[in-house]
Amino acid sequence: MSAAATRVAVVGCGVFGRNHARVYRQLQHEGVGIEFVGVVDTDSQRARSLAAEFGTQSIASIGDLRGKIDAASVAVPTSHHLSVGRELMESGSDVLVEKPLASTLEEADELMAVASKTGRIAQVGHLERFNPAVKATVPLVTLPMFFEVHRLSVFTPRSLDVDVIMDLMIHDLDVVLSLVKSPVREIRAVGLPVISDKVDIANVRIEFETGCVANFTASRVSTEKVRKLRFFQPHEYISIDYGRQDVISIRVDEAAAAALLRGETPAAGLGPAPGIAINRPKVETREPLRTEIEAFINSVRSRRNPEVSLKDGRAALALALEINQAIVKHHNRAGLGGIT
Repeated sequence: MSAAATRVAVVGCGVFGRNHARVYRQLQHEGVGIEFVGVVDTDSQRARSLAAEFGTQSIASIGDLRGKIDAASVAVPTSHHLSVGRELMESGSDVLVEKPLASTLEEADELMAVASKTGRIAQVGHLERFNPAVKATVPLVTLPMFFEVHRLSVFTPRSLDVDVIMDLMIHDLDVVLSLVKSPVREIRAVGLPVISDKVDIANVRIEFETGCVANFTASRVSTEKVRKLRFFQPHEYISIDYGRQDVISIRVDEAAAAALLRGETPAAGLGPAPGIAINRPKVETREPLRTEIEAFINSVRSRRNPEVSLKDGRAALALALEINQAIVKHHNRAGLGGIT
């Protein structure tokens, strides 16, 4: 392995950690300057199994990585992000921390302070920012005023340490925050536990200071998998299918819109109607996790700020926590009892 290779490790060998390990192994095999040093987990058997699967080492502890790696993915339970992230950064490693950034804003702030003090690169794993459909949409955004977002998943026993807001909806909160770029004015939310002891399904309405309104629905007890985001801005409707990595834009120019209102052109039939364009921006299908990890490695090598910073992760976490508080208040008003 070349001395110039970026040395990486994965801390946490659960579902997310396994996916990070798979991508690092792929990059190493492709000869793009990655050395996959090893994996760490408190469950030594799980670490050995993952290491064997991807042809790397099982490392006993984070301390044993000191001086042996340049960067690491942090894929441990959210409650351990601060302790693991701090130890890695203080030992000289850059970090890619899975979402949500932390359990509390205080923990997020401490992670930010450690990154600043140590000068380490720290990226948050908000995966959908690296979805090719989202990247293709960013140049189309002008003044979004209404979002309708659905993220539905069948139940799995993973990530039960957090509720559906932190597990699923936070992806969309991060994407919408990155597109709207406005403070939040008002939040209304309802959520219910269905299978677990935490909120498994939720609906949220957020109004931003710009006047933009966003409706979010997230469920991890659905019979189908849906990951869609749709929004309207002046004279344009844009629809993103995260899963298919597909974008559709329907746009009406101002002159055509005025003519339609005057009844001068037929309103029926979007395709043939003058001045109405249906566009499918070119989207190069790619695995978002791989793009995310490549972006992280590029930041490690260039020492440039990551595409999704700790500040971004904190903003999404802060909004998710506000939503949780709104759900608790709604529960209390409805007399439904306490929720965790």
